[in-house]
Amino acid sequence: METITATITWDNNYGAFCDLLPGCVATHATLEGAKNSFEEAVKHHLTGIKDDGEEIPSQFLSDYSFDYNLNTRALLKAMDGKVSRAAIARASGINERQLGHYITGRVVPRPENRRKVVEGLHRIASELLKVV
Repeated sequence: METITATITWDNNYGAFCDLLPGCVATHATLEGAKNSFEEAVKHHLTGIKDDGEEIPSQFLSDYSFDYNLNTRALLKAMDGKVSRAAIARASGINERQLGHYITGRVVPRPENRRKVVEGLHRIASELLKVV
């Protein structure tokens, strides 16, 4: 089974797209809704490509699944109400104010800071998994 990476962003809604299918996008108010809408959009997009007589990208010719890569803004938005910014700040070493700038889109984090946010969330999840 082919695993295809799709990107999810946040800007007043979640948006999903895949570089392999330019122009195929989906938006939704929820993360799961964006994933479901995108998967439906891909099916329709592939049908359109076939109907137009164009070549379907080889990754879509057999069974495939999606691996969703959330940008930092979408990732932090998805964590709102689940993990406090204070907890993410402690785990990542990035202060709350800076995290706030990331979630509003005022600042786009450098790749190193995105990595710190992701690793911080993984540390929090690891601690939660230890709870019996």
